[in-house]
Amino acid sequence: MAKVLLFVALCVLPALVSATRMVKNPLVVQGLVYCDRCRAGFETPKSRCIPGATVKLMCSDRKTGKVVYEKEGYTDEAGKYEIAVPEDHWDQICDALLVKSSQPDCAIMTEGRERARVILTTYNGITSNIRYANAMGFMADEPEAGCAEMMKMYQEDEEDV
Repeated sequence: MAKVLLFVALCVLPALVSATRMVKNPLVVQGLVYCDRCRAGFETPKSRCIPGATVKLMCSDRKTGKVVYEKEGYTDEAGKYEIAVPEDHWDQICDALLVKSSQPDCAIMTEGRERARVILTTYNGITSNIRYANAMGFMADEPEAGCAEMMKMYQEDEEDV
């Protein structure tokens, strides 16, 4: 019995402690959630931030794909969210994901803008504890007035290239 306790104390406990990889200052994931009022598939001058949207941070094991960490957050009145992460996820794939819009008329997740990859480690040379995620967006049910004219402007710019 004493040998088993000694084995646990010398081998298992240090492995468990290092597995959590707590960091001195929590890493903070910051991002923005917007409503694409023109259904363009990207941010335009008519896009508006969504307060009260639900966002989830999810980290998966790189080899197995099993989810090992999840935490939800909400956008503030400016459509920004911050999710504090107390441990390092250096060998995991982490994404910020849209969960739910607070605006019923703008609740369709924009394909390709529903998730943002985030690197959550302190072992990458970045001195700041803040990690910025790309903006994510929902689309309005119907395009807002004036969107057709604005989208023509984007087409004209494209033809000049």
